[in-house]
Amino acid sequence: MIDHRPGDLSPREPLGSTELSMPRDRVSLQKSNVCSRSYFVVVMVFVHVYIINVIALLLYVHYNNGPGDSSAVDGQDSASPSFINSGSHPQPLPLPVNPDPGPDAMYLPRLEGIKVGHVQKVALVPNKVHELKTLSLKPLLFEISGFLSDEECHLLIHLAKLKGLQESQVMIPEGGDELAEQLEISQEEIFNLLDHNQDGQLQLQEVLTHSRVRDGIWLTPENVREIYAGLKADPDGNGMLSVQEFKKLNTNAFQQFLQQRGVEKSQLVRNSKHTWLYQGEGAHRVLRQLQQRVTRLTRLPLDIVENSEPLQVVRYQRGGHYHAHHDSGPVYPETVCYHTKLAANASTPFETSCRYITVLFYLNSVPGGGETTFPVADNRTYEELSLIQNDVDLLDTRKHCDKGNLRVKPSQGTALLWYNYLSDGKGWVGDLDEYSLHGGCVVTQGTKWVANNWINVDPDSRRQTRYQQLVSRLGGEETATKRLEELYRGIHADQNQNLHTYQDLHQNPHTDQDLHTDQNLHTDQDLHQNQDLHTDQDLHQDLHTDQDLHQNFHTDQDLHQDL
Repeated sequence: MIDHRPGDLSPREPLGSTELSMPRDRVSLQKSNVCSRSYFVVVMVFVHVYIINVIALLLYVHYNNGPGDSSAVDGQDSASPSFINSGSHPQPLPLPVNPDPGPDAMYLPRLEGIKVGHVQKVALVPNKVHELKTLSLKPLLFEISGFLSDEECHLLIHLAKLKGLQESQVMIPEGGDELAEQLEISQEEIFNLLDHNQDGQLQLQEVLTHSRVRDGIWLTPENVREIYAGLKADPDGNGMLSVQEFKKLNTNAFQQFLQQRGVEKSQLVRNSKHTWLYQGEGAHRVLRQLQQRVTRLTRLPLDIVENSEPLQVVRYQRGGHYHAHHDSGPVYPETVCYHTKLAANASTPFETSCRYITVLFYLNSVPGGGETTFPVADNRTYEELSLIQNDVDLLDTRKHCDKGNLRVKPSQGTALLWYNYLSDGKGWVGDLDEYSLHGGCVVTQGTKWVANNWINVDPDSRRQTRYQQLVSRLGGEETATKRLEELYRGIHADQNQNLHTYQDLHQNPHTDQDLHTDQNLHTDQDLHQNQDLHTDQDLHQDLHTDQDLHQNFHTDQDLHQDL
């Protein structure tokens, strides 16, 4: 019998013995373990590399397309020769489909900012790639350099001069008391609304918030103290108003006091001149092309862009400014938008301009001042009363423009695009983006020319749908667009009651003879000599004459009858 001893590896022993199998298995396991570990490491390296590549690819597609949009304008590689080098004009592609459409549902695509400083490539015109740079996320703000050529900028300025400019603000609005009576709101109720901290006293900041109206006199803390003294509104001299002291003042008391004392243009909310340029069927081809370019940039439906406000061209001379403001107002259930009020089927004293997007064009470079300021861009929080602290007023673009979070210097041909409203999370317009507060810094040297394209969208999607249907029934694109221009003229006349009335607009248009004799305009000879512009014959063929522009101008009563 063989003597089995532990650890004896003699070959004479049976191969099946436990003692022999254990050490052999252990050696075999050690070799196999080394191979398995190496193989596992190699496999995991390849798996991680693969996953990283997939994630990088997904991020690249997401950053360049934006969620839910695969259009060739921005979704494809903008440097693709098949798109950029093609001789045809790029056309807006079908919009993304709303994943949860309801009755009468509409969907608005929205650009993605990603992060501040992010640059996206966009194709807006043939054979050229524009860069869309994110300047802020609150509000969602973009800068597009070279959006307009120098020739296009010069032409827009000349068309504005030919049309004729009017004062953006010439008098002080009134009617606050009448509105309060119509709403049946007492002075005490107004006091409680203005008393943000509910301490029973109106501080200086709260009074300024109440007294600053869109087209009124710009009140400063010094003005308020002067008014207190002049009206003896603060007998105890503590710089605050109690409810009893406030009830002795009417709604327009501050504005009326300063108006009686005398008002200079520098004391107004804005100091500029402007005009409106029609962009519909039959308008100058550059104006039509600009509208199409804005449509591609915003990715909005063409009919929404075409049915929005005409192009506004504004001139700020030396000393010109526009204090910080919002282009749109908050929309509540009882509020209607100016552009859809005829489709609202309701009457309400609360009306506001529902400007979903602002596209601002710089038509020239300004030697000094004239920046566009966004005082609270990308601020962590927004509090209206905190805009005025220790006599530093972030809303004052004449004194404290340099205190804002973001300033953009005018550069000829550059465009800014920002959203005045947030998204509602369902593909439509949400609440007002309070961070879209902006203004025009005072021009210290030279002249500043800008143009504004406002895209109007009603936060009530059903009302916007009814409005679109109403416009489509007006009888063709040309007729509808002309009617829209008439409507917006009425809107802006209502919105700024101190501008010319309808009768003034009819009685005071420049005739062709006035346009040629105006010393501020170029003569026919100048137009022929300017190589950047079309010839005088082209200008007259492409532009509507004043007679054409005014012959379709209806009063509100006529417009209601037509609709």
